[in-house]
Amino acid sequence: MKRSEINQLISEAKEFFNQHHFFLPPWGYWSPEEWKGEAEFCAEIIENMLGWDLTDFGSGDFKKRGLLLFTIRNGNLKKDKKPYAEKIMIVEENQETPMHFHWHKMEDIINRGGGNLVIELYNSTKEDQLANTEVTVKTDCITRKIPAGGRVILKPGESITLEQGLYHRFYGEEGKGKVLVGEVSAVNDDNTDNCFLEKLGRFPDIIEDEKPLHLLVSDYENYF
Repeated sequence: MKRSEINQLISEAKEFFNQHHFFLPPWGYWSPEEWKGEAEFCAEIIENMLGWDLTDFGSGDFKKRGLLLFTIRNGNLKKDKKPYAEKIMIVEENQETPMHFHWHKMEDIINRGGGNLVIELYNSTKEDQLANTEVTVKTDCITRKIPAGGRVILKPGESITLEQGLYHRFYGEEGKGKVLVGEVSAVNDDNTDNCFLEKLGRFPDIIEDEKPLHLLVSDYENYF
């Protein structure tokens, strides 16, 4: 992805957050220059990969297959006591986050506003493939039975609990607008805890055609 495209998407995301009265922590608005000299005091942000995160999953087409998110808080089981994480995400109409599950993380996905979020569900097999078995899942703490590959549509205010090993993919429902999506979960580790059905890249390769508006979590290693 080009840095200019990423900068534009982040600018649009900030406007969308503001429309829904969702505000980031102050450092979420820092420029790269404002980060200089702050690494010593911001170790938790850097080490636990908090902040702006954007990926096209290697598709080359962010609008079709991609996700923009901001990790607000996250623990690190090797370094601190925080056992939880929180994210805010923006999902466009028909913009797919591909089928995947987590080995260790249990999460709630919440529609915080905007359009409707469609989630497709499968149990996983011992070989990490899609199982052709009925899925038991909870939406807003109410137990539901869903056929393999069945869809759950979350309207604003609704949520779903995704347990470990439960395959899911999601996208915004066509004609309903982009969706503001929250995630509350156990500690998040995108380097080791994602099992995608396809072999995909989690972080984008970036063409630096202009300076970053804000740093991505994938920028930290090179920047600091």
